[in-house]
Amino acid sequence: MKITVIGCYGGFPAANEATSGYLLQSGDYSLLIDCGSAVLSKLQQFIPVEKLNAVILSHYHHDHIADIGPLQFAKLVGSQLGKGDQALPIYGHSFDEGQFLRLTYKTHTVGRAYDSEKPLTVGPFTMNFLKTVHPVDCFAMRITDGAHSVVYTADSSFQEAFIPFSDGVDLLMSECSFYADQDGTNAGHLNSLDAGRIAKDARVGQLLLTHLPHFGDHQKLIEEAKTVFNRGVYLAKTGFVWGD
Repeated sequence: MKITVIGCYGGFPAANEATSGYLLQSGDYSLLIDCGSAVLSKLQQFIPVEKLNAVILSHYHHDHIADIGPLQFAKLVGSQLGKGDQALPIYGHSFDEGQFLRLTYKTHTVGRAYDSEKPLTVGPFTMNFLKTVHPVDCFAMRITDGAHSVVYTADSSFQEAFIPFSDGVDLLMSECSFYADQDGTNAGHLNSLDAGRIAKDARVGQLLLTHLPHFGDHQKLIEEAKTVFNRGVYLAKTGFVWGD
């Protein structure tokens, strides 16, 4: 499994950056997790749009779905240019019916609802879901290709359920919207110590901090997380690659 960070900011993209987007690849299959602001532009530095096999969305906040519309237009224009006319599946939950219905666009993209209570197989990836603590319905994902495993927390404040859900994974991709002296509970987000605690108690291999704040020194997030989890801790940035 190879993971490439496409975008890693929370809320809105910093200058020349993007919000949430992560490209997972195994064999010749490419899956995009979340598709926030500026993700489509950054994605094309690593893979042509027509080579994308599927998209899956954790929830429907703008910083996780803003580029779904542009992606749909890219598929439309691509089909007109002879770059493939196969519909791109976009997986999302159906608790917000209006948002879910927008995932289907003509013959170019098709929305597919996942059942958060059951495993989902997409290409070589099998994933399980965990409802997070966030102002809207949002789901963390535990993903494996049979050789490696990763958990993506999506957006959430701390919950004990993250620990068994993440147990023993090779990589924990944890949102980290706040610094250690800040409490993200009411906002539905984690801080650096929360991320470190999940990583430590779940005995994960490595920790990747993402969904980053627009203030402060991001290197401090690593230092704070390491006070709890003293194994590999990394800071997400566009182009960061984990795996092979």
